[in-house]
Amino acid sequence: MKYNPEDKCGLCSRELGDGMVDFHHLIPKTRKGKVTVPIHKICHRKIHSVFTEKELEKKYFTFEALLRDSDIQTFVEWVKNKPLAFYVKGSDAKRKK
Repeated sequence: MKYNPEDKCGLCSRELGDGMVDFHHLIPKTRKGKVTVPIHKICHRKIHSVFTEKELEKKYFTFEALLRDSDIQTFVEWVKNKPLAFYVKGSDAKRKK
């Protein structure tokens, strides 16, 4: 899939840049979601480390909803000043709400 490197990430609002970009299914593919949006790989990984597929399908299928979560807000505040290519592999553990 293609994207414009000057477009902004829906989660952290930084430019996407030329690398480390994933395509996030707003409703998970495992839940029959089809629409994808380009976001930073680190932002994508954070979303999936915080929420289960069911939570993403039922409650967190927009960036507005994701950004209301305190863990996501803390992450965005932390990542907003990082270089576009910044990436740290995080935990795959999913927390329960």
